[in-house]
Amino acid sequence: MEESEIPHHSLTYGTSRLAPSISLVDRAKEIEMAEESVKLHVHGKLEIIANQIRRLKEEAEQILEQAEKDIELHKARCQFEKKPGQIIHLYEKETGTYFSLLSPNDWGKNPPHPYKGSYTMNPDRSFIEILKS
Repeated sequence: MEESEIPHHSLTYGTSRLAPSISLVDRAKEIEMAEESVKLHVHGKLEIIANQIRRLKEEAEQILEQAEKDIELHKARCQFEKKPGQIIHLYEKETGTYFSLLSPNDWGKNPPHPYKGSYTMNPDRSFIEILKS
């Protein structure tokens, strides 16, 4: 086998015969350091992926929670057609919740039933609660 055909990893010298020889102990240390470096690098990447999975799980939980709220709001009795962008007000009486176009202020701050919040419906039929000021 000619010298040019010898694989690099089996050389006992550096890239030339004038370079100092490489001992088996040096090779073992080099391999050990490489293994540690690779392990740390892989661990770092896996940690990033694990954090992304946690964030995606939290986001999925928030989406499902919002969907449940939207479904409950759609179950509220409503005597008018809900339109996207329209502000509607939720009240609760003994028989359940209902939407009204009248705000608590429209009732002179004395609505007939407990006020539960104001909402606007998005074009995708999800709701956004309007914060009270």
